Amino acid sequence: MTRALILLAGACALAAQQPSFVLRNANVFDTGTGTFLANRTIVIRGEKIEQVLGPGARVRGARAIDLRGQYVIPGLIDAHVHLVHQPDFAHMTPEELLPMYLAWGVTSLRDTGDEVVAETAARKWADAHPDTCPRVFTCSPLLDADPPYHRDIGRAITDPAKAAETIEDIAAWGVTTLKIYVGTDRPVGRTIIAEGHKRGLIVAAHLGKYQAQDAAADGVDVLEHIWSVFNYGFPEGPRPARHQLDLNNPRAAALRSLIKDKGTIVDPTLAVFRNMILLHDESAIHASPDNARVPKRLRDHWERYRVKSNLQPSTLAARKGEFAKYQELTGLLHRAGIPILAGTDSPEPYVPPGASLHQELEMLVESGLSAADALRSATIMNARALKQQDRLGSIEAGKLADIIVLGADPLASIRNTRSIRMIVRGGRVLDPARIHAAVPAE
Repeated sequence: MTRALILLAGACALAAQQPSFVLRNANVFDTGTGTFLANRTIVIRGEKIEQVLGPGARVRGARAIDLRGQYVIPGLIDAHVHLVHQPDFAHMTPEELLPMYLAWGVTSLRDTGDEVVAETAARKWADAHPDTCPRVFTCSPLLDADPPYHRDIGRAITDPAKAAETIEDIAAWGVTTLKIYVGTDRPVGRTIIAEGHKRGLIVAAHLGKYQAQDAAADGVDVLEHIWSVFNYGFPEGPRPARHQLDLNNPRAAALRSLIKDKGTIVDPTLAVFRNMILLHDESAIHASPDNARVPKRLRDHWERYRVKSNLQPSTLAARKGEFAKYQELTGLLHRAGIPILAGTDSPEPYVPPGASLHQELEMLVESGLSAADALRSATIMNARALKQQDRLGSIEAGKLADIIVLGADPLASIRNTRSIRMIVRGGRVLDPARIHAAVPAE
């Protein structure tokens, strides 16, 4: 080997040993303790975190970014979005919306039921454009009765004996989750759960015909939407109005105990209930500043929906009372020790991609979670629900370098999750303003 080749080999070896860059003097959120660890140094090599070092650590030969006085949290994960269904109504494609999530610090998301070809294409687009898109985890179409409630993104399974064949076909698309939908009955639901678990898939459910008591007993992993708990907690006999339900009645309390005992997770998606179903006739919702960066086509679709829904002012007090019950139930579930996820159902009407996850965090805190627990819901809890806790959800050696740098302490006020100064997505340092620029205006 010539001297030049020896020197080149030595230089390459040195480069391989050196980290890509380090984040110095950071206050780092520890998802285990729910506290910030002061003056940490995060060593990043390639797309992964190599080390998290304590105060006074020095790393030589690496580009350093000083984060003194700033707060570092793991990349946020939105546990419930639909990249195809709602954009279709607005004549938009998923890749036009994906930058909105990343610009708001959502470095990963779970599409929770969509047309499988289109969502797979969206996942591949996101993988090819990591500077503007979050990671996408895909789900089955909505597994439902015949005809499916949503014919555009639903798939009928009515015979338990035929469920395995359908699920095998869906699994071949690389989905991580199966989604049971409102028309599914217990025999089919039980089979979907069993067949999904055989294949290592998560099974989530937006319940209707299938009772929550039965789904939890059958081993469903995640109950999607607070309705999938609330709707099954009414006492026997005459039903009170939804805003007057006693959430501590024996049937509701027994359901919470069952959910806890079975290890079922709940994804309340409070954002969609407040921002679409209950309060979107209030200007604070439909004229929210969070909607300003949403493409006009999507905002126009939302406005058409709002006008068509024609919610009456006379029902507003009852609707507000109903939403207060959803938040009360979320707090009761959390205090019972039931894991709570952070999902939004964006981009349903007035549920803006990315921004709505910050709204969700605020509503979780209003519901009784601490700011630390809300952050855990959007990071490590969502990662566990995706079976991605070895790669995502916390700032630890060996995990992907998905990191959000904040200018203010989110434990002092959960609204400080909005103070995004820098985004690191798989070791790439990104400017949120540049990502927002990738979102179409029209």
